[in-house]
Amino acid sequence: MSARTHGRRAALRTAAALACGAVLGSAAQAAGEPLPLAKLLLGAPPGGVGDLMARRLAEKLRGGYARAVIVENKPGAGGQLAAAALKDGPDDGSQLLLTPSSLLSIYPHTYKSLPYRPETDLAPVALVAWSAMALAVGPGVPASVRGFNEFLAWAHEHPKLASFGSPASGSIPHLLLAAIARARNVELTHVAYRGSSNALQDLRGGTLPAHSGPVGTFLPHLKGGNLRVLAVSGEQRSVFVPEVPTYRELGHGLTAREWYGFFLPGRASAAVRQRAAAALREALAPSDMAEALAAFGLEPALAAQSGPTDLAALIRADAEEWRGLVRRLGFTAES
Repeated sequence: MSARTHGRRAALRTAAALACGAVLGSAAQAAGEPLPLAKLLLGAPPGGVGDLMARRLAEKLRGGYARAVIVENKPGAGGQLAAAALKDGPDDGSQLLLTPSSLLSIYPHTYKSLPYRPETDLAPVALVAWSAMALAVGPGVPASVRGFNEFLAWAHEHPKLASFGSPASGSIPHLLLAAIARARNVELTHVAYRGSSNALQDLRGGTLPAHSGPVGTFLPHLKGGNLRVLAVSGEQRSVFVPEVPTYRELGHGLTAREWYGFFLPGRASAAVRQRAAAALREALAPSDMAEALAAFGLEPALAAQSGPTDLAALIRADAEEWRGLVRRLGFTAES
């Protein structure tokens, strides 16, 4: 047998196996049986808050929803690569996207074009959790700087040293701090990262003075005193760092929280969406899941407000709110 013939036969066997898997997956969905395999797509690298949450949820979904559930990290372009992969992937429920809200509420106003259409390519399934944003500083900022307004004063005096990181350009943590800095006429250089794990390394090492990100990003690193959280973004103080004031308390009018939600491809049928939503509600219900979310600095979404219809309404409201802020800042992804 020639190498070319052998290669063709191997390719045919692979194609047949993939087709068989797709048929089995569709049949399992139709019968309400567990899928052979489900992937949770995440637009961030391993180690961050979203990744830890996804892996815990994968454990809960394993068995009832799919016999095997894995997390597939697709960092890059602020999560857009993961959204594009979902859009172009199977619509039988075997691929779900776990994403923060920026992809749907902010990016449509900051990018001239996206590899997905938020209104049609991503189908809302379930709201999972909420997170306040926080601003933390490390050894790159003098130890005498103990408060957020003191940080702004230091940044104003040392513009060449003053920079802050965020999980992605155009993300909520980025725009929130950029808006405050502009309002106070403080020059802060933004450094965009792919998620928060690498930013944390630079923050703790002193090469990055400050980082704006989900409050849970910083919780495991506060006991040693290497990092200091200076402000949080919610309407009330965070239960995770109750000693830290809000931006509003400190005289800055902005408040913001970011939500995390699950999505299916827009092509997914109503039955597939309902089954995924039911599985996620069951996965999120146990008390140990709420405890796990709290360990990541996340507040679980209320069950009565976490369905597809509620999530769709939340997206519309958030998109309208962030559109106004983006316009005031004049921010674009190219700026």
